[in-house]
Amino acid sequence: MANLKEIRDRIQSVKNTRKITEAMRLVAAAKVRRAQEQVLRSRPFSNRLVRILENMQSRMRFEDAEAPLLKQRNVETITLAAITGDRGLCGGYNDSIIKRTEQRFTELKAKGFNVKLVVIGSKAINYFSNRDYPIQAKFTGLEQVPTANEANMIASDMLAEFMASGTDRVEMVFTKFINLVSCKPVLQTLLPLDPQNIADPEDEIFNLTTNNGRLVVEPGAGPVNTEPNIPSDIVFEQSPDQLLNALLPLYLQNQLLRCLQESAASELASRMTAMNNASDNAKELAKTLTLDYNKARQAAITQEILEVVGGSAAAGG
Repeated sequence: MANLKEIRDRIQSVKNTRKITEAMRLVAAAKVRRAQEQVLRSRPFSNRLVRILENMQSRMRFEDAEAPLLKQRNVETITLAAITGDRGLCGGYNDSIIKRTEQRFTELKAKGFNVKLVVIGSKAINYFSNRDYPIQAKFTGLEQVPTANEANMIASDMLAEFMASGTDRVEMVFTKFINLVSCKPVLQTLLPLDPQNIADPEDEIFNLTTNNGRLVVEPGAGPVNTEPNIPSDIVFEQSPDQLLNALLPLYLQNQLLRCLQESAASELASRMTAMNNASDNAKELAKTLTLDYNKARQAAITQEILEVVGGSAAAGG
């Protein structure tokens, strides 16, 4: 009967674990919804800023402007900025970014560049700090739904290093959100900026729905940039240099905020998927253990009956 008690205790433990993983899945789903609302709140400023730069590009020659953020240098030192999470239990989200950062670091070192790291998130900090990697700056304790203030803090540090010629190029390694079960680590050059390649990417929209009685989050495409063009009769009193030096830092901050938002959505989706898989596995394990328990219980009962019958036969003989 001791074996039966062990199986019964195991079943109860698995059921309790499933309750925890299901609760964590629901929390992650709610935070994905918050990530969407944050993206929606930041979109008007982002769209307007991109529209202004697009219109300025068509009316001014950026290549003639003396803007430090546009200056192409002879690249000797490159800064890699990697975004991971502060928490685990999110599948391979953190590992994929760390692996991609190591791969890029090795590629650049093989080409003779001096490479430094900016690590964002405790998972990246713990990993690279315990190994022989040159770390320029560390950022941790960020909100799970990124804010403009946090993006400005990180962007200001990168900008100061770039302006002081401490680095010649800054590359961001982050996770691009594709859907709830798929995300991939990507590289994006943040500095120097290239206004000629300003794009109008569609933001991810997350719809909270139900499917067969279960809460699910489905991604969708956001609306395109509907901000109007600058009227052609507007005369700029400032020089292109002044305008660009005022707008480009805002554009850099906005680009970094988008990277943080993509990473946050990817982390939440990965955690939601991981907890959903854990809940399903716990449910299957509980079924298997229950079947084993019933078999063991039936075997024990059968053994007791045989002992009783055997005892009765011996007494009658």
